[in-house]
Parts: sequence; C-alpha cells; structure tokens
Amino acid sequence: MRVLVVEDEEDLAEMIADGLRSSGIVADVAVDGGRAMEMAAAAEYDVLVLDRDLPVVHGDAVCRMLHTAGYPARILMLTAAGSLADLVDGLGKGADDYLAKPFSYVELVARLQALARRGPSGTPTVLERHGLRLDTVRRFAERDGRLLRLTPKELGVLGALMSADGAPLRPADLLDRVWDCATDPESTTVKVTVHQLRRKLGPPPLIETVPGFGYRL
Repeated sequence: MRVLVVEDEEDLAEMIADGLRSSGIVADVAVDGGRAMEMAAAAEYDVLVLDRDLPVVHGDAVCRMLHTAGYPARILMLTAAGSLADLVDGLGKGADDYLAKPFSYVELVARLQALARRGPSGTPTVLERHGLRLDTVRRFAERDGRLLRLTPKELGVLGALMSADGAPLRPADLLDRVWDCATDPESTTVKVTVHQLRRKLGPPPLIETVPGFGYRL
C-alpha cells in the first residue's frame, strides 16, 4: 500500500508517516494542498490521508478536484472537526472515510487497511502465482505452504512482481511502487532487495532478470 499523508503540521505529518512505514506501508508527505495535487499527479497512491484545513489549496478543494478527475486513490479525511455535519460534508466532497483528531494510530492503520481492501482498481488483496501466495493486507507470504519471513520491502517487491502477471518491471517501477519519494533513484536498493528476496524464496528460482530492462516473475 502506498499512502500520501497531507498535513500542514509538518511534525505531525512526519510522525504519521514514520508510523505507517514501521507498519510496512510506503508513505510520502505533503504539507499543503498544492503540493498534494502535484504529488498525486506524479505517483499512484492507494490512499490519501488528507487534512481538511490546508494552506495553498484547501483540503475540501483537493478532495473535490481529485474526485471529479476520477483519481483512483481512496481518500481518508483527517480533521479536528468531528461533528456529524462535518462528516457528511466531507463525504459529500468525495472522501471515502473520515477520522477526527485526536485519533488512535491503531484505528488509523485499520481504516487504511479497510480502504485498501476496497481498492479502486479491483486488485485482489490475495495474490497467487507459481506456488506463491501473498496476502497484501495481512502482510504475509507463503511458497508451497511454507511461510516466508520477508521484510516489508521484500513483501512490496514480491507484490509488485506478482501483480504484473508476468510482465517485466524496471527497477524504477519497483522503486516508485515500494519506496517513498525520498529514496535516491541512483541507489542499489532495488538490486539488493531482489537478491535477498530470491534467496528467501529458495529454489527453483522464480524471479527472472530481463537483460537491459529489469525483473519479472
């Protein structure tokens, strides 16, 4: 799951994002509505955690414009206003869920997982291919019934390759889907992670290197 946290209180935004990352969720941060629109146009997010009272472009306007444009990500409205009228108003602008501050971090993660299960593209939450079974919500994988002890990034790479259904993915594609936007695109992170994943999957090898392009499963 890739999440964009849009919150003008930068410390709070980073705290939320760090917590999501510790749960195996790829999280980026935008601190105003204008930057959120730019980042949403440049990357495919599964869920936006969107504060309502944003500078530059108000959260309501961001929500309405993304909804009108058919942007596929789910939107969780995050705000200090928690009345029934606020909830109805936020949902009416295109939000899929609504969470009032202060909130429980456990509840936030549970709501994000629920929104991901409702995924806009209809992508299944359990992927199966070549004896592999990956539950993208509960975050575990098996090969021929054997539990694989994978890190969050290894799970993300495996999920991206399985979702591609045999099509090759470039390292840049994997970097975009599994790592946040702060990751150096020139790093060897993808190569190292694929190497570790191959080792943990065991024989016979499933991940193929496509010369001059990338990887496929």
